[in-house]
Amino acid sequence: MVIPAHKSERIELLRPPKEGTSTSVNSRSPIGFQALPAESLHGHRDPNGYHPIAAQAQLSAISTGGTSVSDRLLYPGGYVQDRGDHAAYVMASTGLTVTYRELHERATQIAHLMHSLGLKPGDHVAWCAENHPWYLSLAWGAHYAGLYYTAISSRLTQEEVAYIVNDSGARVLISTQYKSDLARELLMLTPGVEHRFLLDTTIDGYESFEAAVEAQPITELAAPTEGMDMLYSSGTTGQPKGVKVPMRDVPLGTGDMLYMLVAGLFGANTETVYLSPAPQYHSAPLRFSMQVQRAGGTVIVMERFDAQDALRLIEKYQVTFGQFVPTMFVRMLKLTPEQRAAHDMSSLEVVIHAAAPCPIPVKEKMIDWWGPIVHEYYAGTEGNGFCWANSEDWLAHKGSVGQPLAGVLHILDDDGEELPVGETGTVFFESEAAFSYHNDPDKTKESYNPAGWSTLGDVGRVDEDGFLYLSDRKAYMIISGGVNVYPQEAENVLTMHPAVSDVAVFGVPNEDFGEEVKAVVQPVNMPANPTEAAALSAELISYCRESLADVKCPRSVDFREELPRHPTGKLYKRLLKDEYWQDAGRSI
Repeated sequence: MVIPAHKSERIELLRPPKEGTSTSVNSRSPIGFQALPAESLHGHRDPNGYHPIAAQAQLSAISTGGTSVSDRLLYPGGYVQDRGDHAAYVMASTGLTVTYRELHERATQIAHLMHSLGLKPGDHVAWCAENHPWYLSLAWGAHYAGLYYTAISSRLTQEEVAYIVNDSGARVLISTQYKSDLARELLMLTPGVEHRFLLDTTIDGYESFEAAVEAQPITELAAPTEGMDMLYSSGTTGQPKGVKVPMRDVPLGTGDMLYMLVAGLFGANTETVYLSPAPQYHSAPLRFSMQVQRAGGTVIVMERFDAQDALRLIEKYQVTFGQFVPTMFVRMLKLTPEQRAAHDMSSLEVVIHAAAPCPIPVKEKMIDWWGPIVHEYYAGTEGNGFCWANSEDWLAHKGSVGQPLAGVLHILDDDGEELPVGETGTVFFESEAAFSYHNDPDKTKESYNPAGWSTLGDVGRVDEDGFLYLSDRKAYMIISGGVNVYPQEAENVLTMHPAVSDVAVFGVPNEDFGEEVKAVVQPVNMPANPTEAAALSAELISYCRESLADVKCPRSVDFREELPRHPTGKLYKRLLKDEYWQDAGRSI
């Protein structure tokens, strides 16, 4: 489906410079990129040709389409007067619909409740819940109250949840009937919590959240200010850390850079129907859902992802905007042709993906299937930079995660020196956006270089057109016989084998070479015996070597019923890697 003209025009404003315009390559050999021409600054030229303010200026100038938002506050309450009965979100499995009026009133009551408990702007609330009908109401309520709020994964153990609650300094803890057993355990493990609530039930030590909220007024708050999430990293490379960004201290309903991106770049407006297939406790689903609601659109919340159900929902609700991760693409592509053809995808206007590298063949097949509406971005919870590529640009730079729209991109070697075009190093962003890791000054310091540029720990390179290509997380790099191996390459290849449902590649101890490449595979069908396992292992190794050098391919393959993958799509590779190193009597 072709994107309507008003949307394609908005996107065109943010496309990388075409031939003949200022190039995004630094005039010096080292890399220093920015996405938009310095001419956008009306004469204020950066020495490198690009400047972070340019992106902000361009994004700020873009109309959102649909109903104008120039004269309204960007929060649910801004839509009550003329769109109060419009669906703010719908729960996919039940069809339960919450209107903008209901969302605003519920969020207002939650904010009043927080204030009645003694919480002030800048204080902290946390919750651990599945994709519950109250989830987005919780988020907006904490937001209305001007609080820091932490959404905790419902899949974590009691010790992991307790660590986050205690580390965050949350004064209020909210959970659900589904997590009531966990809630009981947390009573003794989280002594700093002052007030505890449960949704759908009550147990000793916890009050009914619904009853507490219903007792509060729906009168407007006095001078409310914008709250802020403080979300924790998924812990894929170690202990999760809270990403803390300074409060903006602006009135409730004030948009930010992310809103400009969602509305200006991806076209979110009052006509948007956004499918959110991932857990809301992850940064992208939660933040994008709230930004769509800032724009007055409707969010369809999937309680859990199922490939065929996602297609059904797109057709049923005429979804225009969806966000996925590569593993979801893989699962949809592995449906039968009949299953895929059974549902109409023509309502889709914009599809975005992020969170993990997408194998090139997977991306190609999705574009062939859904058309040139597939966008990719690279960003972190930290908000220090943002790269983007539409389908057209990606097809011209296959494997790229795009050019930066926010932040100046730098590629540095291990000594902190800038690298030339095409060479691989650590990805840094030069940005005014500041973040810290809560209660971890050492990790915060490690994330910044002396110039004040910050990194998420990813490794990559930049081509002559300024497009970023990620290799892998630095923590996952394998050094085998002095050769640096990035396991993502082998993972991308093996993912495409028809017998593979999921795969993790990482380094394991080797006495001669230090490390060797290991693959752990979740097969479509588990081998019935050691002979079948050996045959499939040999087949997968051979398959990998058809595309990559031997040193990049696994020397051995193990099989598991399921890999420890986060519902957002991130692989907990660290858990597998730790297991193998500990079994070898070594640590990493």
